[in-house]
Amino acid sequence: MKLKLFIFVAFSLLLFKIGFGQNSIDLKADFDVENKTIHIQQKIIYHNTSDDALKVIYLNDWNNAYSTKKTPLAKRFEEEYSLKFHLAKNDQRGYTTITTLKNNADKDLIFSQLDEHPDIVKIDLDAPLLPNQKYELNLNYSLVLPDETFTGHGISKNKEFNLKYWYLTPAVYNGKWQIYSNKNLDDLYTPKAHLNFEIKLPLGYTFVSELNTIDIQQTKDNQTIILEGQDRVNTTFILVKFSNFKFVQTDDFNIISDISSKNITPNQKALITDKITRFITQNLGEYPHQRLLITKSDYKKDPLYGLNLLPDFIRPFPDSFQYELKLLKTALKNYLDNTLLVNPRTDYWIKEGIQIYYLMKYIETYYPDTKMIGTLANIWGIRSFHAADLKYNDQFVMFYMQMARTNIDQALTTSKDSLLKFNSNIANKYKAGVGLRYLDDFVNGNTIESTLSQYLTDNKTEITSSKNFENLLKKNTDKDVDWFFTDYVNSRKKIDFKIKKVEATEDSITLTILNKRDHKAPVSLFTLDNDSILSKTWIENINEKKTITIPNDGNNKFALNYDNTIPEFNLRDNYKSLNSNFLNNKPLQFRLIQDVEDPYYNQIFMMPLLEFKNIYDGVTFGGKFYNKTLLRKRLNYKISPQYATNSKIITGRASAQYTQNIENSNLYGINYGFGASYASFAEEAFVTRITPSISMNFRNDSDFRSDEFKSLNFRFLSISRDVNDPTIFEVDNDIVDVPDYNVFNVRYVTGKPGIINFEKWFYDFQLAERFGKIAVNYEYRKLSQSNRQFNIRFFAGTFLYNKTDPTSDYFSFALDRPTDYLFDYNYLGRSESSGIFSQQIIIADGGFKSMLETPFANRWMTTINASTTIWRYVEAYGDIGLIKNRSHNPNFAYDSGIRLNLITDYFEVYFPIYSNLGWEVGQPNYEERIRILFTLDPGKLLGLFRRRWF
Repeated sequence: MKLKLFIFVAFSLLLFKIGFGQNSIDLKADFDVENKTIHIQQKIIYHNTSDDALKVIYLNDWNNAYSTKKTPLAKRFEEEYSLKFHLAKNDQRGYTTITTLKNNADKDLIFSQLDEHPDIVKIDLDAPLLPNQKYELNLNYSLVLPDETFTGHGISKNKEFNLKYWYLTPAVYNGKWQIYSNKNLDDLYTPKAHLNFEIKLPLGYTFVSELNTIDIQQTKDNQTIILEGQDRVNTTFILVKFSNFKFVQTDDFNIISDISSKNITPNQKALITDKITRFITQNLGEYPHQRLLITKSDYKKDPLYGLNLLPDFIRPFPDSFQYELKLLKTALKNYLDNTLLVNPRTDYWIKEGIQIYYLMKYIETYYPDTKMIGTLANIWGIRSFHAADLKYNDQFVMFYMQMARTNIDQALTTSKDSLLKFNSNIANKYKAGVGLRYLDDFVNGNTIESTLSQYLTDNKTEITSSKNFENLLKKNTDKDVDWFFTDYVNSRKKIDFKIKKVEATEDSITLTILNKRDHKAPVSLFTLDNDSILSKTWIENINEKKTITIPNDGNNKFALNYDNTIPEFNLRDNYKSLNSNFLNNKPLQFRLIQDVEDPYYNQIFMMPLLEFKNIYDGVTFGGKFYNKTLLRKRLNYKISPQYATNSKIITGRASAQYTQNIENSNLYGINYGFGASYASFAEEAFVTRITPSISMNFRNDSDFRSDEFKSLNFRFLSISRDVNDPTIFEVDNDIVDVPDYNVFNVRYVTGKPGIINFEKWFYDFQLAERFGKIAVNYEYRKLSQSNRQFNIRFFAGTFLYNKTDPTSDYFSFALDRPTDYLFDYNYLGRSESSGIFSQQIIIADGGFKSMLETPFANRWMTTINASTTIWRYVEAYGDIGLIKNRSHNPNFAYDSGIRLNLITDYFEVYFPIYSNLGWEVGQPNYEERIRILFTLDPGKLLGLFRRRWF
């Protein structure tokens, strides 16, 4: 009898545990396709699982994030230099209209949208919700859906639906309400719930959902679908007219997917899917639901980066391998999203780390010999590169190290909406996954994998955190792993070790290992016989340096982190051999074309060059000798001699730069540079330019996503000109009489170069023997809510003293075309006074577009340039200014015309109309008055890509 009573009580407690705290959502949705609207009746039963009495409940209404150009989602697009949302029409955006919100007594509740979070609904309860109690909310609302072009979710042009985070859900309360806005990060945080959906939609659509299908009813006009799901978070719902989704049944769980599978047979697809589901089940545990939905939209947001993104005709990986990894990576992500309920905005690292950890394990298990560059590694000429030696998994360290080396990496505990796009999409995921493998290698004994398995099983579909994983791991190992959570996860500290000294006696070898960073991480020490590994030992507790003694067993080489398991900042000083010195410790290696860094060689790269810098030298060809690898080094140098086909001379340039990275400071980098160049600047005229410099770069260290920047540059320019034919200069006596000059230059630049609001200040100070001058330049651009762009630029400059020849304007301020005596600008024909190359314009100094009769000022100049949108990229511009020359009264200048703003700052065309010269359109040779702004500099063009990611 007592046993029966015990069983009954235990069973009752189990049912109570399962049922209590389980929110439920009953939803009836009626799809109005023509009006892009869903009418919803919804009942939410919310359980208070906390110890606090709640006076309010918050609901996530992420569809309303699309409602205006001022929401956090709209600002996110702006931060990433995307205008697709700002320029969209109002009917392309979406919003939510709540008509009624009542409790179970049919009493209206007071609700509001938060000012800072218009996609969060605050509900004031009529009475406090006590712990262990539930509250019923009844809502009627309509969703007007956004176009899917913004985020991949919404309604398409052919009126198909891809919905995610579409209906209203409760936020998580764990002592504090976890509320934040939709920022296109796919990271809604909501507690699990029992879902019951009744969805009414027109005939002719096929639905796709990971919920269980209970019933489908059809009439002559529409169909009604009944769906159900237990222990669910927000679910994806797709309506298509023609389905590309394939259903694959496996022994573990079923997968529904529309990921492209070109050249993959149904049988291959079934085998691959079964292989993946078995791997996931064995390593992450049983999936608690019947179906896992994997969409190409999911993959597009979290793709395989690297060579996998190359076009099909040059992609170096088999189609089956591509498909398999696409399916695996997305399946891992969606599995974890549906089962591991950590805060995805602030505690994402554990989920993403597990995803990448098991992605790397899968590759190591089934494709251990696959190279990072795929089949390209087998091609003659390419296989000699160090990149051809690297395994596929080596790229994960490289992608993270790209950010660490450029000093823009961020801690894994940084809120996801504060991460740079590259860190959010790539680097932090990889750092987390690589870190777990590092931890696994150090702890050993399968401890990490067993702990991960236990962590995922114990917390499946329950609210948890990475702190629970940390506590569990510390129970499962006796090793000190605090360094991983404090230094690796919770900071930007880099890992960097060095073998400083090796000394040998007959019986023993003494090594001194230097910890170059304030980091408590362990490091692996390898003893080698040539390239064969003899032993591997973990060295812990290296504060600044540590000396260890090992037996002398014939070891002749020693290396730290030889297998590159540790994501170490610099591997080039990890290697020492007995009786080595600076010259023979690392052999010199010459490589054709840039390669991945090989830390065991001093590499020099050679690259053929074919360039067109100016019309006087014409096409130049030669070579570049440099040490820069794919990952940035602190010290970089290059020498590039070239033969100029027009001037028939050897031109070229050489430079060296050392970068000092500074962490946890607004001053984040100091560059020490030296450059020298020799080139033509006119027919039979050549210039030698030597420039030592120091640059200091500042940013907001608490907000890497802020586009605000500051830069202070000091440089000394030594300019020497060689003119073979003085008759080619009619008035510029400076070039002939004083060919050499030196200028000390200080420049300070600050600004916020946003795509909606652009602001930039530029201060310039120059001192030379015969002149001193100071100038300030201010630019402001604004893209209005009505999509009209307004630009204004102000320039003012004055000579502090001017002892130059009054008949020469070589050092004067220029109204429309600076002489560029510092040789900073990329003029193709800097000395041209007629022809197409004289029409090239670089907006500097006065910034005028018309070539007026008084184009220079040898005392002072002040100008204002403005333009505004007429239609799309067609703008009207106008310039006004005052020009002061010695012995002359100030001259008022003005011009106006049409600007084709095709790519701002990169490709623009100006058509003058009216100026001091009168109506320019009707004057002779009007085509020669048209001005063109363009750049062929690859570095500047790369900026168009970089600003979206960094």
